[in-house]
Amino acid sequence: MSTAADIDLTRNGAIAHLRLNRPAKLNALDRAMVARLAARCAEIEADDDIRVVILSGEGKAFCAGGDIEAWASETPDSFGRHWLRDGHAAFDALARLRQPVIAVLDGHALGGGLELAACADIRVAEEQIKAGQPETGLGIIPGWSGTQRAVRRFGAQVVRRMVLAGEVFTADEALGLGLVDRVVPKGQAMAAAEELAATLLTRSPRATELAKMMINHAEGEERERIAESLAGALAAHSPDLAEGLAAFRERRTPNFLKDKDKP
Repeated sequence: MSTAADIDLTRNGAIAHLRLNRPAKLNALDRAMVARLAARCAEIEADDDIRVVILSGEGKAFCAGGDIEAWASETPDSFGRHWLRDGHAAFDALARLRQPVIAVLDGHALGGGLELAACADIRVAEEQIKAGQPETGLGIIPGWSGTQRAVRRFGAQVVRRMVLAGEVFTADEALGLGLVDRVVPKGQAMAAAEELAATLLTRSPRATELAKMMINHAEGEERERIAESLAGALAAHSPDLAEGLAAFRERRTPNFLKDKDKP
């Protein structure tokens, strides 16, 4: 059974640490944890003081994916309506955070665990870890964007090798295939992630946020929301907004002409 403390959120200055804390189950995710992941992401998104997020797992695994006992007990309808859809919502929230996310892979990332790591912008792995998507060996397909976001971020061929052929990669193989961005000795991934986070904090926060949005847009992540967010921000900086609001409050017709054009 999961507990309210199975997804921890702590802050160290401008860095948020988001940690899966269910080591007895290798940080496997059940429905309650998925819901809490979404809630934690909402907290992070709303906190203007957080500029970087470090995602990690407690114990010897980063994340073993979805809790098999949990999803195997779902009815087919519930599996589709809740397990998969709620999982997508939580993972999307993580991938679409305005802050850069660094995943610390100091243990294996398999199935949903690799899908979770794919939501991060940068993945730091320790030399002993393995990564793969073994779901088809259980008679199921990767369900939390393992055939969608994973393809966009890692490329179709490497996903074919994991999903269709069941290949599981070592850290060095994962580095060569682009599944991870850096490999460090055992026990050093968190320090490496914190060093990287400190570097990110030296960059312009607004430019970093906008650059991440545009990269996500190019990758096909949340294109509609990004386009509307950018257009809405431009409109909000326009004098037209102030005029429109003033006219609304004064119950008059707004005059959107430029000052030099006004009578």
